[in-house]
Amino acid sequence: MPLSAVEERVVEQVREARDELVALVAELVAFDTTARVPGEPPRDEARLQASLAARLRELGAEVDLWEPEPTGTGNRFVPDDLDFKGRPQLAARLAGSDGGRSLLLNGHIDVVTPGSRSAWSNDPFTVVERDGHLWGRGVNDMKGGLAALLVALEVLQRAGVRLRGDVVYCANTDEESSGAGSLACIEHGVRADGGICAEGTGFDAWICCRGTLMPVITVPGRAGHAEIAQPGWRDGGAVNAIEKSRLVLEAFEGLRAEWRGRPSAEHWCLSPGDIVPTLIEGGEWEVTYPASCSITCDIMYLPAQIGGEGTGAAVQDEVRRFIDAAAAADDWLAEHPLQWSWTEDIVPAEIAADHPLVALVLGAGADLDRPGRVWGLASWHDAAHYTRVGDTPTLSFGPDGFGSAHAPDEHVSVGALVDCCAAYALAAMRWCGT
Repeated sequence: MPLSAVEERVVEQVREARDELVALVAELVAFDTTARVPGEPPRDEARLQASLAARLRELGAEVDLWEPEPTGTGNRFVPDDLDFKGRPQLAARLAGSDGGRSLLLNGHIDVVTPGSRSAWSNDPFTVVERDGHLWGRGVNDMKGGLAALLVALEVLQRAGVRLRGDVVYCANTDEESSGAGSLACIEHGVRADGGICAEGTGFDAWICCRGTLMPVITVPGRAGHAEIAQPGWRDGGAVNAIEKSRLVLEAFEGLRAEWRGRPSAEHWCLSPGDIVPTLIEGGEWEVTYPASCSITCDIMYLPAQIGGEGTGAAVQDEVRRFIDAAAAADDWLAEHPLQWSWTEDIVPAEIAADHPLVALVLGAGADLDRPGRVWGLASWHDAAHYTRVGDTPTLSFGPDGFGSAHAPDEHVSVGALVDCCAAYALAAMRWCGT
């Protein structure tokens, strides 16, 4: 649709704010907010959130900056006893003028580890502009998107645009590690009539994603000298837990193949459910039969596999039954069962392809010559929590460069980032009303 005169003015002012946007991305990337392993001390999360909060207060927003309580134990959706000390969440509300629809603008502040610095062309925490792109850890996933959301709001204010509906700007931690940050924001009361998460979608609208279960399966063995002939295990001989682990890996292959053959495992844009062994640890000494071997798996499942209780418990039960049954065919494992432990259940979500926010966001992109499609993410993103738990139908929409996320030399096109910022401003005007 043709841009109105007001929209044209807003888009022009966004483009004039190019250098301001680049500077904010560089500022955010310089804060080390590398995703944590539970128990690690905070990094620069509080400083980054304070910087965002200061700019939002200048806009007149009501800013809420808080540290959630630890997660406790027994909640299948988050890790046990996860402490948010030094890692605050941020939610800021810009009040609308006349009761229009409210809009959530969301992004996560954590980034994955940069890995070896030698693999990067530049310091990963110092943004470099080169060949029309910004390079640095988080420029795409997703500090670039966070900056674009904020600059869009600042430009709307400078342009004299008053939105009818409220806008909630929310920046959370822990997307890369567990999803605990967005869940904490929802529990704190973050809600809206619709939401946009600033993942780097290449101007597509991601309306769905897969969920994740991560079991650790410990295969028992029996220690013994590796260089001495052993009697049978019933006579007290050693058992190699690493070798027994092959039975578990083969069972995973069998279940994965079965899933892919089911009509219920088909999805119009998401990959089928999958089981990927990702970590293996076993053995105590070079010349000792390993007494145990642990296998960690990444199990991805589809929205259609969510059980009636709204969790992945049905998938969890099926996986365990299938693998235990396969292991029980071995005489040692039949009498020495596998040991299972499960981390959090990160549940998938999907909003309707014809939800009005989907067409509105894609229309904003198309009006800037950035056409996109309705699509999904084979992994997981915070939009799922806001959709399923927060009663806020949320999609992801953002700039290009997602293929470089989590990799050395992560990058995003400056032109795409500017146009994405303009699209956010248009989407806010059209969703909330002016």
